[in-house]
Amino acid sequence: MSTPASIDIDHLTIADALRHLADGSLSSEALVSAYLERAGAHAALNIFITLDGAGALAAARAVDAARRAGQPLGPLAGIPVVVKDNIHVAGLPATSGTRALANFVPVEDAPVVRALREAGAIILGKTNMHELAFGGTGYNAAFHVPDVVGVRNPYDPARIAGGSSSGSAAALGARMAPAALGTDTGGSMRIPPALNGCSSLRPSARRYPSAGIAPIASSRDTAGPMALCMADVALLDGLITGEQALPPVQLKTLRLGVVPDFWANMDEDVAAIMATVRLALEGVGVTFVDVDDTEIMALNNAVGFPVVFHEAYPDMVEYLATQGPGISIAQIRAGIASPDVAGIYDTFVLPRKALDGAGNIVDSAPLYDYAQNIGRPALREHYKALFARHRLDAFVFPTTPIVAPLARPDVSEPQNFSLLIQNTEPSASAGLPGIQLPVGIGATTGLPVGLELDGHAGDDRRLLAIGIALENLLGRIAPARL
Repeated sequence: MSTPASIDIDHLTIADALRHLADGSLSSEALVSAYLERAGAHAALNIFITLDGAGALAAARAVDAARRAGQPLGPLAGIPVVVKDNIHVAGLPATSGTRALANFVPVEDAPVVRALREAGAIILGKTNMHELAFGGTGYNAAFHVPDVVGVRNPYDPARIAGGSSSGSAAALGARMAPAALGTDTGGSMRIPPALNGCSSLRPSARRYPSAGIAPIASSRDTAGPMALCMADVALLDGLITGEQALPPVQLKTLRLGVVPDFWANMDEDVAAIMATVRLALEGVGVTFVDVDDTEIMALNNAVGFPVVFHEAYPDMVEYLATQGPGISIAQIRAGIASPDVAGIYDTFVLPRKALDGAGNIVDSAPLYDYAQNIGRPALREHYKALFARHRLDAFVFPTTPIVAPLARPDVSEPQNFSLLIQNTEPSASAGLPGIQLPVGIGATTGLPVGLELDGHAGDDRRLLAIGIALENLLGRIAPARL
């Protein structure tokens, strides 16, 4: 039987692990032990808020015993999964990355967790995140080892892991798990995977159940899966949704839209890898369609933040009262440790304010009404029109125009946040599905670079099939050297 030291977790996918478990060359206990050993050796990355080693090992031993006894097993039997700490896992704290919720322990799994647990997955622990999910860096002042603030990037611990699903993506990048759940409001299922070298899906709006998840903005939030390859992401998505089929994809017929705004502000490493990726895809017949459009970004400006800031207050109040520990939103604010999140709560969330088009702080209600009744429908219709006019399968662009910035106290300032979220926010406002896949390592920084594709609303499984085809051509990137 394999020992932790002999398991190549640096390259192991879910599919690989399932094969080894099935043929008896690997036990679930040994697999879980290997990931726990890796997590313990690199605690300074601040990836976990709660690491449930004892519970995971007990669950693994139970799976191994059931396998030896010939009992029927689920499709994920014995596979460790990590879960972002704003998603409920029965019996484990759900802190949402803030001290005010440090003692809140849900008694039921969120439906997205239950689906994986019923398939046989083992919950390894709850992952760190940007406090209350309100940011793109993961520089969380509430939960960290002494003297090292923020979730750190396994490819370079001096760098951030992105946010808000920081720990989930960093756990994959550090090979502390082969699968993860995160959430996304404006980019949190795509920014961290891009910076940490893993694959992910932000599902179409309302495709995943939202119960048991602490909210930012209910009309924008969604849970989503992450893994080390697109096929594993598709597997997790199928287990959560019940949609197993993947349509055939021919790269030579693929049409990908290129909007200049989404290819702006690229740093040297991102620009070089994007050029290489485009040449490789064009070499097998993929058509890159230039879409001369500036309206997507403009339309999103009237939707994105007005919706988030307005919904944040009532959604959190309702969550605390009906699914959370029953404390007040004022108690949440009192427990916030991260200055950037405290500023957002004080300036926008608690007083119910937002920024207008001129940058003035105004009451959020009128902007929200406009966004919901006019702005968001207009953005969705504009996407539909572009898809139809140019006969596009998806839009394509670098997930983030920059590699992971240095982890410093000022990393969550607006200029960094704006760059990180530049390309991920519009599709979230429109409710479109988006996939992220790692496509290279920067020659200058040695950091991962990600490619995003945004597809038609509800066309998640075809988008995943496209991602698998692209990954089969481009290959997987090298793991971090820990």
